[in-house]
This record gives sequence, C-alpha cells and structure tokens, in this order.
Amino acid sequence: MRGHKYVGMDVDQATCVVAIEDESGKLVGESFLPTNGAVIREFFKGLEGRIHVAFEEGTQAAWLYELIAPLVEETVVCDVRGEKRSGNKGDRVDARKMAKRLRLRELRGVYQGDRGGRELKELVRGYNCLVQDVARTKSRLKAAFRSRGVECKGIKVYGSQGRQEWLGKIDSEALRARVRSSYEQLDCLKRLREEAEKAMVAEAKKHPTYGLLITEPGLGPIRTAQILGVVGRPDRFRTKRQLWPYCGLAVVTHESSEYEQANGKYRRRKRPLRTRGLNKNFNRTLKTVFKGAAKTAIAKDPFKQFYERLIEKKIRPEMALLTVARKISAITLAILKSGEEFDPERVNKAVPDSGNQ
Repeated sequence: MRGHKYVGMDVDQATCVVAIEDESGKLVGESFLPTNGAVIREFFKGLEGRIHVAFEEGTQAAWLYELIAPLVEETVVCDVRGEKRSGNKGDRVDARKMAKRLRLRELRGVYQGDRGGRELKELVRGYNCLVQDVARTKSRLKAAFRSRGVECKGIKVYGSQGRQEWLGKIDSEALRARVRSSYEQLDCLKRLREEAEKAMVAEAKKHPTYGLLITEPGLGPIRTAQILGVVGRPDRFRTKRQLWPYCGLAVVTHESSEYEQANGKYRRRKRPLRTRGLNKNFNRTLKTVFKGAAKTAIAKDPFKQFYERLIEKKIRPEMALLTVARKISAITLAILKSGEEFDPERVNKAVPDSGNQ
C-alpha cells in the first residue's frame, strides 16, 4: 500500500469528507473528519504511500493548504466555479469526484502563495474590503438623498462640513436618522481605511523590490503594495503572456472555419482574428491596479508619448489605454524577476503586438 494515493476532500465549516483512490481508481478509503487542524494533521500523518490531495478553493483553503502541504507529496487547490456539473450532488459524491479528477490530472491548481507573503496578502485583502465598504456606504448615502428628490451630484455630500444643511433637505425624520447613521459609518470606515493603508504599505516596504516598483510611473505606495501582496512569487508567470490573463488584460479571440481548400491543398484563410473582449476569469485587484496605473501614467512622459503614438496609429482610445496597462504590467513583471530599476528609455522602443488587437 505504498504506491500513489489520491485524496479528494469536500470541506465545510464543521466536517471534512475524505475519499481515497489508489492508482487503479479503486476506492480504498473514506473518512469523515471534523474541520479541526490537529485531527486533520494526524489523519494525513497516518496515511502510507505517496499522497496527493485535492480540495476546492474556499474560506478554509489557505489554512488547509498550509496545514496539509508539508505532510504530502502534492496538494492541489482547485477552482471549479463555472464548470458544468452532471449527476448527483453531495459531500461524499463530490469528494470521490475530486479524488478521481486528481488521479486523471483533470484539475488545475490555484496559487496559494507562501508563508513569507501571507502577512502582506492579508493586509491587502483587508484594505480592499474597506475600500469597497466605503464605496458602498457612499452609494447608500446618495441613494437616500435621491429617494426624496434631493440633487446630490459630486462629492460635497460626503464631506464633514455642511452635513446639517444636507440633512435638512430630507423631509422624512426616519430617513434623516438613517442618513445620519450612514454618515457615522462613513467616518468610521474612512478612519479604518487609513489605518489599513498605513499597515499595508509598512509591510510592503519590507519587500526587497518595493523601492524598485514604486519608481515606475503610475505605481504609488498603495498600488505597489497591492501588486506585491497579490503576485507573490513572480516566477509563477513564465512571461507576460501568462500575467495578462491573470490580470484580466488578455484579449479573447474567436475563430471558426479557419481553413479553406485551394489548388487541391488546404490553407489557412487570410482574415483577421475576431475579438470577443477581455478574459472574464481574472484577479480583480490587479486589473484595477494596472488600469488605474495606466490612466495616471499617460499624463506625462514616457507613457504619454507611448499613448500618443498608439492614437496616431488610429487605435481606439480605450484599446490604447489597455495597451498601456499591459505595457505597465509587463514592465512590472520584468522588474520583479530581474531586480533591475525602471528604465524610461525602454518604454518607447517598440509598440507591443497587443496594440493592434
């Protein structure tokens, strides 16, 4: 029993259902474990052979990965959202399917980072959540004013000054109390966001490449910290072609009937690829970072000149901005990998092939 064993896990808050297959696909074990670190650790220590484990990405995924990875030969955390499901659905069924797909090499792992970058990753997540909470609270405030026909364009409605005047425009006492509560919530969230920003940037400054990245146009302390927290090890992206889909900057193409017959031979049709927008499965933080960096960077050289060259080539402004974002992401990856400083002279050497998409 010392050959390969493939372990599929279905995990929830209270229970882990475990299914084990051998190399031939035979079910050799099934267990029900409490979602408890000590119990799970002892279970995997007791397994014999070369153990491969798979479970879905979820709330406990990072914790389970750190717990199990040192004890087994391979740990795969997979994302099966959006996949078509067939047959019955249940914890035992899902665990067995996971073990089978792991054995057949049908699963693609999701990067979980390493222990060294865990602190920054969590701080980035905390900061991002607070940014979203602030935006939601602002939306609720404006919605409340609009619901009583009060015009509230711009950002003055969010300020600390003139709030009594704004509250006086509401003719409902109950709504006025809700808006007053939203103002208090907004003030609290802004304070927490500032604290989270300081902690995130302070942790990012410990990274050896922080000082190199922050010199790149469009990347300030916040965006630099977010990149370092999300990217983790840059060597997991072989080239920029692997980074672009991860950032949501890859152009999706669609082609059909590619070949035609001419003079008794088959040849590829001479027609441009049809695009279908950008890829939809991506990391939202990095897409926001690089698109925001592109908008900031084109305000001055060298990216201003680069952007204007694209416009002169009759490329649509939105596609030109996308190309700038891809250029910035490619330069960022090169800096992370090489440890070299940003070189402005290299920005305008050539327009990348993405500019013609």
